[in-house]
Amino acid sequence: MKLSLATRIFLGYALVLLTFGAVSLFSVAELHRNRLEIRLVSQGYLQLSQDAAALETFQTSQEKDTERVLEQNSVETRRALIRLASLYYAPQMAQRLEAARAKAREVLTFAPEGEVPFVKELDARFAELARNSQAYGHAVEAVFTALAAESPESQEVARATAELRQLESAIGRELRVLRATLGNRIRERVDGAEERERRTGLTIIALSIMAIGVGVGVTAWSARTLRPVRTLIEGVSRIGRGDYSAQLGVRGEDEVALLAREFDQMARSLQAREAQLKSQAEALMRAEQLAAVGRISAQIVHEVRNPLSSIGLNVELLQDAVDSAKFDSQDTATEARELLSAVTHEVDRLTDVTEQYLRMARPARPDLEPEDIIAVLDGVLDFTREELVRAGVEVVRDFAPDTPRVLADQGQLRQVFLNLLRNSREAMPTGGRLTVATAPRDGDVEVTVRDTGNGMTEEVRRHLFEPFFTTKEGGTGLGLAVSQQILQAHGGSLSCQSIPGQGTTFVLRLPCA
Repeated sequence: MKLSLATRIFLGYALVLLTFGAVSLFSVAELHRNRLEIRLVSQGYLQLSQDAAALETFQTSQEKDTERVLEQNSVETRRALIRLASLYYAPQMAQRLEAARAKAREVLTFAPEGEVPFVKELDARFAELARNSQAYGHAVEAVFTALAAESPESQEVARATAELRQLESAIGRELRVLRATLGNRIRERVDGAEERERRTGLTIIALSIMAIGVGVGVTAWSARTLRPVRTLIEGVSRIGRGDYSAQLGVRGEDEVALLAREFDQMARSLQAREAQLKSQAEALMRAEQLAAVGRISAQIVHEVRNPLSSIGLNVELLQDAVDSAKFDSQDTATEARELLSAVTHEVDRLTDVTEQYLRMARPARPDLEPEDIIAVLDGVLDFTREELVRAGVEVVRDFAPDTPRVLADQGQLRQVFLNLLRNSREAMPTGGRLTVATAPRDGDVEVTVRDTGNGMTEEVRRHLFEPFFTTKEGGTGLGLAVSQQILQAHGGSLSCQSIPGQGTTFVLRLPCA
């Protein structure tokens, strides 16, 4: 079967990748195995061995203390020392054995499958030591009881003492065996790891040499296969410089010849499309001009805001001056105050208009965080309570208790709700009922804002979210357009349902967090 040039090159380099990949996988697997082995020894067996050594030291110390107690001639002193041993040794031994068992159970979580029986055996030995330690505590109590009698019987004391020493000897012997077992296991694992590391190093060296040889061979073979491509460089360079009249004229039936003929065809096609590109460039220039007009409009709005701020500040200063000035008549003073109030109102209105134009021209990217939408709605409704009460609007909060959190920018979300509440209030000039409800809907949260106002016609509703469309005198027609833009940036939606004379309902949907 005849393979194409690309297929041959691909197969060659695929072989190189597979070879180096096999070496890398083998190295990673061995490193992982060594890491587990080191963890087993350092964090498992070595710590258990240290625990066993500490227990053995503690037990040896206790045996010496027992000998000293039994050698005491003073009965009262012996009783005191035995009571001290019963209060100190048993709890300390139980606590240390429990810590050792906990460590053994922890080792089980990362021990290789072949080591699980050994670790379970260690856990069983620690359990047996715990039982012996408990029996030792009872034996100490028996000795204390025998010595606590008014006239201690020597046989009873001897029997209790013999039992105590027997338990001490058994515990000490078991600890020594346990420590020796752990030491032998550690040496076995370390010796095995060293031998495995030596074999792994030799294997990786051999595989690396083989991979390098394969890579060098494939590179030489690819260079020989691609040698005819060099003859195409000059012709392709001429085409790249814009000389579409250049023709390569390479003969043959292989991929290089086919590539040369495709370049010749491409040159002819590019020459034919050059005129088409000129017309498209002109259209693009017109589109850029329109975009520039939009940017200039945003800049003009930005420039207007600065003098507006100065005008507003100066008007406030004039109002203060007028309040403290003296006029010839009360009518003149009233007229001056009304004129300044009208100027202030218009400055505020123009400032609000410029802010809406800027938000429309350059919308801010939302900073999405999990938010409690009920808390946001409560905050907005509390903020607008006085305004709604003065307008005679009754607010009904119908929040579903299982409403989940949403991914939203809280500031932008408050802006949307404030705009919708203001629209609902203005739609009910003589008062009415405003119902705000939440409910989970198919992975989203749905918020409805329903008023009992005048409603709107279908014609008005169709154009409601278009920029600059408004039915209010002095309105900019940007509030709902900006709100819809904000919700779309959140991955949500804003829709409207309205019946003339029966009110309007705005429905928001936001994705759950």
